[in-house]
Amino acid sequence: MRTLYLTDLDGTLLTTRQRISPYTLAVLRRLTERGVLFSYATARSLTSARVVTEGLAPRLPVIVYNGGQIMDAVTGERLLLRQFTPEERAHLRALFQEHGVSPLVYAFVDGMERISWDAARLNPGKRFYLDSRRGDRRLRPLPGPAGLYEGEIFYYTCIGTESELTPLYSALTRSGRYACTLQQELYRPEFWLEVMPRNATKREAMLSLKEMLGCGRVVCFGDAVNDAPMFQAADACYAVANAVDALKAMATGVLGDNDSDGVARWLESHAVPAEK
Repeated sequence: MRTLYLTDLDGTLLTTRQRISPYTLAVLRRLTERGVLFSYATARSLTSARVVTEGLAPRLPVIVYNGGQIMDAVTGERLLLRQFTPEERAHLRALFQEHGVSPLVYAFVDGMERISWDAARLNPGKRFYLDSRRGDRRLRPLPGPAGLYEGEIFYYTCIGTESELTPLYSALTRSGRYACTLQQELYRPEFWLEVMPRNATKREAMLSLKEMLGCGRVVCFGDAVNDAPMFQAADACYAVANAVDALKAMATGVLGDNDSDGVARWLESHAVPAEK
C-alpha cells in the first residue's frame, strides 16, 4: 500500500534555528531517492518554505498556507487553492474593524500574489515578520487602510498580544464560518491569529494530496495546534517531544524533539518506499 509521509516544518522538521539539519537533509534525500513519498504541510508560503528547506528539493506537491494551497514545489504551479467568498471577505473586514485589528492580508491583486498591510499600524511582531522577508516580491506596504482588502483574498494573519487577539478569535470561532488558529509564535513572544476559508485546513489538504498521489495511508508529524486537524485524519501521527501537550495526547507516539532529528530518525527506521 502506498504511504504518504507528511510533516509540519516549524518546530517539527526544522530546528530552532529555522533550518533543516544536515543529518535530516541527508536522510530525506536518501529516502526520496529510494521512492519514499515524502512531503510537508506548513503555514508558510512556498516562497518562505523554500528558504528554510534549502537543499531539500521535494519531488511531491507541498501543502502551504495551512492547507489553503497545494503547490508543485518545483514549478510553483497551484494545484489547489481555497479562497474567501466576497460575502466572507466583507464579514471579516467588519470583524477586524470592530475589534481594532489590522491584519496582514494575503491575496491575488491584479493577478499577482501579494501580502498587504497598513504601514501605519505596525507593531514589533509585524515588524519582525516583515523584516525577515525583506526582498520578497509579494510585499505590498500601504500608507493607510485604503486598499488593504483589495483582491482575491485567501489568508489573513493577525499579530499581537494574546489579550488583543482573543476577543476576535472568539468572535470568529462563534461564527463557525472559518478555519482559525490562535497560538504563540514559535520564535517570538507575540501571538498569531490566522484565518482561512473553512475548508482550508491541513486535514483537507492532506486528504486531497493523498488522493492526488493515489495513496492508501498517511503518516504525519507535527508539534502545534494547527497540526491537530491532520492528526485526526491520518492513519498514524507522531508528535515531536517539544510539541504542545494537546497534540501529544492525540499522537500514535512521541518522537525526539526538533533539534534531535526526531522525524528523520523515525523515517529512517520505518518509512517504506512506494511500490513501483
